[in-house]
Amino acid sequence: MFGYDVVVCGSRGLGYRGPMNLKDHIRAVPDFPKPGILFYDISTLLRNADAWQVTMGRLAQMVRGYHPDVLAGVESRGFLLAAPLALKLGCGFVMLRKRGKLPGPTIGLDYDLEYGTDRIEIQSDAISPGQRVVVVDDLLATGGTMSAGIALLRSAGAEVPAAIALIELSFLKGRDRLDAPFEALVHYDH
Repeated sequence: MFGYDVVVCGSRGLGYRGPMNLKDHIRAVPDFPKPGILFYDISTLLRNADAWQVTMGRLAQMVRGYHPDVLAGVESRGFLLAAPLALKLGCGFVMLRKRGKLPGPTIGLDYDLEYGTDRIEIQSDAISPGQRVVVVDDLLATGGTMSAGIALLRSAGAEVPAAIALIELSFLKGRDRLDAPFEALVHYDH
C-alpha cells in the first residue's frame, strides 16, 4: 500500500529510508487492563521518532483526500493522533470527550457499550454547520464509540466524510457499525 517512507531526521539525526512495518513498533500487552484482553500499546510507536513521523505521514496521506475542515479526536488516545495531524494538514482540531470533561455548553450523545452505556460530548460551538469533520481514534474495536462520535458530529451539523484509526481489530467487525467510510493503517485479524 505504501512505498518508501522517508524521514528527514530520525532519533539519531541519520534519517530513515525504506518501507516501515508499523506493527513492529506497536507492543501487544496480554491481560491488560484485565485478564483475557490483548492491549495494543502505541506508546512504543510514539517514542520512536522515525515510526512516529512515518505514522503521521501515512495518516496525512490517508486523510487528505477527504478534504477535512476539522479533525475530531476521540478521548483520549485519539487526541494524540488528531492534534498533530490537524496541524500537519492545516485544519482545525476538536475533542470528543466523555461526560463532564469539557467546559461551557456541550452537546452529548448516550450510546450502548457491551456492558452498559456511556456518553460522548462536544462543545456546542466547536463545529459550524456544514463543516467537513473526519473522526480520528487510535483503535477501532467494536465500533461503538466511533459510531457515537459520527452521530454526535452530525447532530451538531457536521458533514462526516470519513473516520480513521491507526489500528483496526478487524475480527471484531467494528467498521460494520459505522455509517461513514473507514480506513486504518494497521489491521489485526485475531
